[in-house]
Amino acid sequence: MNAVVRRIRLIKHSEIRWTSGGHSGNIRAVTDEADRQTSFPTSPKRVRFVELSSAAMSALLDGDLLTASNTAGVALTEYFVTDRARWLWRLRIDQMAADPGHAPWMVRQVATGPDGVVVVGHAGFHGPPDEAGMVEIGYAVAPEFRRQGYGRAILIELLRRAAAEPAVKTVRATISPDNVASLATIAGFGFVKVGEHWDEEDGLGLIFEVPAKRSSAYSS
Repeated sequence: MNAVVRRIRLIKHSEIRWTSGGHSGNIRAVTDEADRQTSFPTSPKRVRFVELSSAAMSALLDGDLLTASNTAGVALTEYFVTDRARWLWRLRIDQMAADPGHAPWMVRQVATGPDGVVVVGHAGFHGPPDEAGMVEIGYAVAPEFRRQGYGRAILIELLRRAAAEPAVKTVRATISPDNVASLATIAGFGFVKVGEHWDEEDGLGLIFEVPAKRSSAYSS
């Protein structure tokens, strides 16, 4: 496995300086236009979403963290090449290949600052809104950053983005009944349990939904 980027620092909004194994260089940070326009005033944790292209995900499938980091513009860790993570990258690559127009809805890396760029997890939607205007959110926080408020910050940003899309009417979250942390994270955001779902991979999931436009009222 290739060496991991050990230290990375934001130089300016579109350029990052990385250092690894005595070598360093500059890479371009690929971010969403929405990130440039959002001040994140609603959470004590500052996060931004960074595009994860199919090329970066392909590098992660190969276990090539250095190439994936350079492509994504952020330093990725071993958390992003676990078996579970690789399953997700393969799924998203196949989705994008089937319909490239779905890419804007797909997974983003979640980075935090303000003085550096540290990846704390990944987030996104399972796909574009369905015929009823429903989108389902998905996110994960790396173990070393859990129970620090990053889950809440990520959820706020996902809800904000959903509320900004005219086609989105409803936001869904499917959570295992054993996932106490995620259940606690969505509390207070207006989610209502609407059903249950059984998945061969994840087991039982509780289905929660909230109106997308209403979600903006839960951002403080």
